Amino acid sequence: QVQLVESGGGLVQAGGSLRLSCAASGRIFSINDMGWYRQAPGRQRELVAAMATGESTNYADSVKGRFTISRDNANNTVFLQMNSLKPEDTAVYYCYVGTYYTHYWGQGIQVTVSS
Repeated sequence: QVQLVESGGGLVQAGGSLRLSCAASGRIFSINDMGWYRQAPGRQRELVAAMATGESTNYADSVKGRFTISRDNANNTVFLQMNSLKPEDTAVYYCYVGTYYTHYWGQGIQVTVSS
């Protein structure tokens, strides 16, 4: 059974930083990409950042220059370094692993940025 476990969320003041981690365990085949979505109250889930196996990256315009995604392929772990956080970054962040067959999701972790 595949499990994704997120860590590193919490409460931070505007301008601060957080680093999210997501460790995937279990038998996962043919990983295409790994990344992060987020969902704020009353809003749709949106892509924050993704990294393909070839290390190409994709970022939401709202986080470009502030967030950095990275991967540890040997350990099926994905990270999201979040700097210069803003109150509008407040959301539940979900990591995912995309394979040829399906997507796996973490349970979500709260990030709250106070003004």
